[in-house]
Amino acid sequence: MARIIGGVTTSHVPAIGAALDNGKSGEPYWKKVFDGYERSKEWIRKVRPDVILLVYNDHAVAFSLDIIPTFALGCAAEFPVADEGWGPRPVPKVIGHPELAAHIAQSVILDEFDLTVVNKMEVDHGLTVPLSLMYGQPKAWPCPVIPLPVNVVVYPPPTAHRCYQLGRALRKAIRSYDEDLRVVVFGTGGMSHQLQGPRAGFINSKFDRRFLNLMTKDPKALTRITHLELLREAGSEGIELVMWLIMRGALDEKVREVHRFYHVPASNTAVGHLILENLK
Repeated sequence: MARIIGGVTTSHVPAIGAALDNGKSGEPYWKKVFDGYERSKEWIRKVRPDVILLVYNDHAVAFSLDIIPTFALGCAAEFPVADEGWGPRPVPKVIGHPELAAHIAQSVILDEFDLTVVNKMEVDHGLTVPLSLMYGQPKAWPCPVIPLPVNVVVYPPPTAHRCYQLGRALRKAIRSYDEDLRVVVFGTGGMSHQLQGPRAGFINSKFDRRFLNLMTKDPKALTRITHLELLREAGSEGIELVMWLIMRGALDEKVREVHRFYHVPASNTAVGHLILENLK
């Protein structure tokens, strides 16, 4: 059977991708960010996942105000890299895993979780930046990737509790897939930041560090955080942190923390990053 071997949380700041693409990763400002992922690259080379399930939010590229799925699942064989206004990032196209994705869709929907099945979709920096942070600049991504976009842009986004429960349903789905696959689940976005209004540039490191601690030790405590609390404590874009709970729900209750990284600033955002492994 397929099994989830670990999970990754990471911010997906677009400026991180731009720094890498434009050869600025070694500059003093950005070097501190990329250095925090060196151990992560070693880890993912070592565990060699067969498939990545990557939770992120679309930034009005694949979806618009015409169609706003709360949870979507990419079931295509491949996903082109989107042009977000300055040309597509110079990264490989994303190869999917339609068989596992279809199995996940069937299992999760019959488990009474209504996913939107997407068979044609471009992917933006929300997905490609985490891959770049973990894999660098390969000619092809080392394994298939199943995209799982979540609406955290237009009100109402899903609750932290609902995201955690989706993670549990994904765990059940993946474990019931009849092929020996090693799966890593990514939860991306965050940490605290706000892009507009009087609080633009808002960072709450105290809240971020508490969130990182609870992700490892007591994720169920995080499921009780309300939208209002997230907005107040982590800024308007801090709502993206609910996506981390999808990853955490997919893991076992007790996990091993392999690596943690936290850095301010990267653009106007706090970068947070965890690697967690199931104990078995």
